[in-house]
Amino acid sequence: MQATSHLALINLFVGDIQGGLGTWLAQAAQWSPSQVGLVTTLVGLATLALSGPLGALVDRVGRPRLLIAAACGAILAGTLLLMGARSFPAVLAAQFVAALGGTLVVPAVTALTLGIVGKQAFPRQQGRNQAWNHVGILGAALVIGFGTPHVGPVVAFWVLGLLAAGAIVAALMTPKTSWNARRAVGWKEDDPDDRPERSAILRVLADRRLLLLSAALALFNLSNGSMLSLLGQKLVAAGQDGTGWTARYVMVAQLVMIPVALLAGSLADRRGRRQLLLVACAVLPVRALLSAFLDDPAWLILAQVLDGVASGVIGVAVPVVVADLTWGSGRTQTALGTVAAVQGIGGALSGWVGGLLAIHLGWTWAFVALALPAAAALGLALWLEESCAPGGRDGAGAPCSTAEPPAPALGQETGREPAFSR
Repeated sequence: MQATSHLALINLFVGDIQGGLGTWLAQAAQWSPSQVGLVTTLVGLATLALSGPLGALVDRVGRPRLLIAAACGAILAGTLLLMGARSFPAVLAAQFVAALGGTLVVPAVTALTLGIVGKQAFPRQQGRNQAWNHVGILGAALVIGFGTPHVGPVVAFWVLGLLAAGAIVAALMTPKTSWNARRAVGWKEDDPDDRPERSAILRVLADRRLLLLSAALALFNLSNGSMLSLLGQKLVAAGQDGTGWTARYVMVAQLVMIPVALLAGSLADRRGRRQLLLVACAVLPVRALLSAFLDDPAWLILAQVLDGVASGVIGVAVPVVVADLTWGSGRTQTALGTVAAVQGIGGALSGWVGGLLAIHLGWTWAFVALALPAAAALGLALWLEESCAPGGRDGAGAPCSTAEPPAPALGQETGREPAFSR
């Protein structure tokens, strides 16, 4: 089996093992929404704070296969601990362990992908990774949705546990020689005696383009994070089946994300990364306006199609742009984790902001107001320079992407660790 097939399996299995188990706490453990919300908030804040350091850990250790297995093991352990937990401290600890693994798995998978296919083939492979990721999310949602009425909410544990175990096996079975540590960070693969120093963290994170990207993503998530929840609440207030329609909307969005991710990976070189970001930021205000002025649940599916477009593109474009901006620094996963943390802050604030807007402005104007940070994100994306222009050339005119991964030199030791992990 090719190494890229292992990447497909890993992304398929990790698709839905990073989610929380709030529904199980509410149904089986009889927890109130406020208790579930408090645990979710505390765990979310802790993992946001650790996102950057965990990315730095991936850069430092340089063993993504083992880190993926460890991350999935933490998710599995947290899930098992939660099954028997009832007290607040026990549930908080179990959720934190699982969330810690979910935060670590993202930069670890990115590092594994870069070390296998290289920077030049990364955009297309990231599109495939995200497509398989969404297939996994959709499949798990279907199994849990159909299994819960027959087995009960405990079916979520079985699904998450099996997915985590599958991801561990897929990661450990990935051929060790297919991954090149120097390829993963942008150092010369044919010169193992060359030992570049990693760039200073603050110098990498202070890059104006990275700051602009982070700010745009925070605004994107501030707008996007609460829309689906508010839409479900709007339908309930109108006497509709909010829960049923929300489940359908999630599935529609995931179905759309699969071809969108593949297309985005293909277009990243031909159209440039910046254009992808512009598309994602441009459709989000339209989604907000559709959510504001459409009342028929069936017609609101159009808004979720746009959600699939925006989120599908972002999932591919962001890691690719971060890799462009940090290539050769030895800090790519540190930067990716830090960007994800800033992006997550916007998402964390979105639920609170969206709730306040709905209370004080009503449903229609709440969605209109949520279109504003999306429009601001579009403005920042317009201000952001292209990190890899159409045709696969960077600002210096050097190739930054091609369709095929680089071939290792004859006799090359592809499993070699980076100098900074020795």
